[in-house]
Amino acid sequence: MIDLTIDPQTLQKNIKKARENGIIVPTFAQMKNPETIPEAVKQRLAKTGLWDVESANLFRITWKNEPKEMGGLYGGPNFIELPKKLTGVDARIICLVGKYFPTGCHKVGASFGCLVPRLVTGQFDASAQKAVWPSTGNYCRGGAFNSKLLAVDGVAILPEGMSRERFDWLKTVAAEIIATPGTESNVKEIFDKVHELKATRNDVMIFNQFEEMGNYLWHYHVTGDAIASAFEGLREKADRENVDTDLNFAGVCFTSGSAGTLASGDYLKQKYPYSKIAVGEALQCPTILNNGFGGHRIEGIGDKHIPWVHNVKNTDMAIAIDDDDSMALLRLFNEDAGKEYLVKEAGLTQAQVDLLALMGISGIANMLCCIKFAKYYELTSNDVVATVLTDSVEMYRSRIAELRDEQGEYRAIDASADFAASLAGEGTDNMLELGYAGRKRVHNLKYYTWVEQQGRTTEELNDQWYHQEKSFIGVQKQADEIDALINAFNAEVGL
Repeated sequence: MIDLTIDPQTLQKNIKKARENGIIVPTFAQMKNPETIPEAVKQRLAKTGLWDVESANLFRITWKNEPKEMGGLYGGPNFIELPKKLTGVDARIICLVGKYFPTGCHKVGASFGCLVPRLVTGQFDASAQKAVWPSTGNYCRGGAFNSKLLAVDGVAILPEGMSRERFDWLKTVAAEIIATPGTESNVKEIFDKVHELKATRNDVMIFNQFEEMGNYLWHYHVTGDAIASAFEGLREKADRENVDTDLNFAGVCFTSGSAGTLASGDYLKQKYPYSKIAVGEALQCPTILNNGFGGHRIEGIGDKHIPWVHNVKNTDMAIAIDDDDSMALLRLFNEDAGKEYLVKEAGLTQAQVDLLALMGISGIANMLCCIKFAKYYELTSNDVVATVLTDSVEMYRSRIAELRDEQGEYRAIDASADFAASLAGEGTDNMLELGYAGRKRVHNLKYYTWVEQQGRTTEELNDQWYHQEKSFIGVQKQADEIDALINAFNAEVGL
């Protein structure tokens, strides 16, 4: 459960600082339904760019932003449906688009869910403490951005091997940047740095996405609702067009990362009880699939541990994606020869090809998870599978240049080979359905990270499995209580 104990003295400091900096905080209800956002805020947003360091952009922490860089307001959830000529499966695959969040990634939502409950309770002192964001990439970007919008100093921690674009951007918003050894799979090294900061500094508070239930709560409510809205929109469209079909929500597929996005699957299972949740990981680091370890290139998904916020008891399948496939498709979707092949040989329209730039590396892996999921369960054109495109290719232009330097110019023959091997050739290998015993095995892996290393108790671990009303189910019910605290905070700020 998220601790909502109030520290009145520190809370007053936070209210004073918010008043001085013109800060109003959105509620979870407003992030789900932005049409309820006050008109005065919408007037500010009409003059504000999507990435501007302006506190009004807190109200753009939603999947329902207008897809424009300047002055946008709100509409339906931003999503695309992938064409069958691309996926090779009958199932309809829909993808929420993260590009239209501030920072170009949905991690501003996860970091908001972690920071704001402590801000509006006074557990975090915005006038004296720095907010530390341990991350494999995008979470520390979202945390640093939200910190800046809330007039808080943010400290970004991420592996030194992450893309250059991340570091370049962080220099513009973070108070401090700490690069740890390794790449996306080196989460232990990030945790080691967190321990060091806790032991040596009294001016920091750690917001660890892998264990902060605010991450889970934000995705459960906001991402879960957005996916459901997108699916219901497809149903309504079929009704309007008199299509004789009854669409079925088959499930969601997400690479794990911090596992926050998987919380939306819990929301969707409650709404569509026959749907399934599949979790993806890199084949080169098959922690869930095979208790394995290793390094890989699917940026933004941490490995070699099971996140505390992952509700393993509700997870139906593990899918491992070869990082060679993700990197090959990054070139296919973004090199000129690849885009030309997709139009002339694969039969996509130019408009469909242009939308593929909305996928970053982990988004490509999510798409591949959906394809394998659809093939495994023999889904039909009546079935809908959902995922998210965490970020877009804008964070990976340097990776494409590196691949070009390593592998040479991208040619039509390369595009043909990559389409055949990494897309059309995806099969049902490296997949594992999780029954009760399988889920318990994965859940038990949390012990080694969270109890042995991170100070959690075996009682807390057992509560996640045997007493979910004290953990995941309990957290799901806290949004209204947090919203009440946010409204009280805003009322005292008086803006």
